Amino acid sequence: MEQQLTGEFLHVVEQAAIACARSIGHGDRKHSDQLAVEAMRKAMDEIQMDGTIVIGEGERDEAPMLYVGEKLGRGAGCPAIDIAVDPLEGTNLCATGSANAIAVLAASTKGGLLHAPDLYMEKLVVGPQAKGKVSLDAEVGENLQEIAKSLNRKVADLTVVVLERPRHEKLIGDIRKAGARIQLIGDGDLSAAISAAVSGTGVHAVMGIGGAPEGVLSAAALKCLNGEIQGRLLTDSNTASRDKAEKMGVNFDRIYFTEDLAPGHQIIFAACGVTSGNLLNGVRSFGDGIRTSSLILNFNPRRVRFIDTVHVTSGDKVTVRF
Repeated sequence: MEQQLTGEFLHVVEQAAIACARSIGHGDRKHSDQLAVEAMRKAMDEIQMDGTIVIGEGERDEAPMLYVGEKLGRGAGCPAIDIAVDPLEGTNLCATGSANAIAVLAASTKGGLLHAPDLYMEKLVVGPQAKGKVSLDAEVGENLQEIAKSLNRKVADLTVVVLERPRHEKLIGDIRKAGARIQLIGDGDLSAAISAAVSGTGVHAVMGIGGAPEGVLSAAALKCLNGEIQGRLLTDSNTASRDKAEKMGVNFDRIYFTEDLAPGHQIIFAACGVTSGNLLNGVRSFGDGIRTSSLILNFNPRRVRFIDTVHVTSGDKVTVRF
């Protein structure tokens, strides 16, 4: 699968990023998301695959979003692929021109990605060194001590990313009490999760409650990067929502680990920067073309590729700029 489809999925996220980058700073998050969705759908429909969206943006009646269960690609006779998408992770970031907006997808052979419902998930994300040494059931301070020990640092030298939400008031207090630094973000916990597994980004952990679909996408990336995510799905007051989740096989009492969320033996993760951030530069335009910065991860065999691409306009007098 990796050899056949890695380049194709790179093209998909590049096209989504380029499309929505035209709306950076315009203040219309829905329009930005729609541009990314339409470009992603068009690019994926050209791929030699029998693709099914298993993590998307709602149900069939919410089209033009890429909905759960949507079929993409050339169809019958092609490899069956499960796909998780976030055409524009950080819609508000794109709309305001803020850092770390990215176009993202993960793909695996059939059954390789958990079909997570659109609920919240309590998450703990760490890099390779702290893998297996932390627990979602442990106290915040205990986890920070283990992370610091694994990195040969002091707790005071750690930076933990947390979504800036009222629900995280106690978590923020516990992290500060333990002595670690906090980076509060408005959106983009998927981008933060990837950063936690890459040395040199300045991010050492991600804690708090975010979307379950983003948790599955994070797991796909972290599996390729040898990092770890632990997640617990959270119910809400909507009985129908809980019933639907339980019919999908969700267990609200268990901790889901990386391997539970992304069990596939073949995984492709692709992301392209829309606005510049910790890992990727954003889309940059010049007179004769567009430059993109992308991350491609493979699990089997494990590969990490940072790809800088210049998409050159056709013509006799084209100049490529660095």
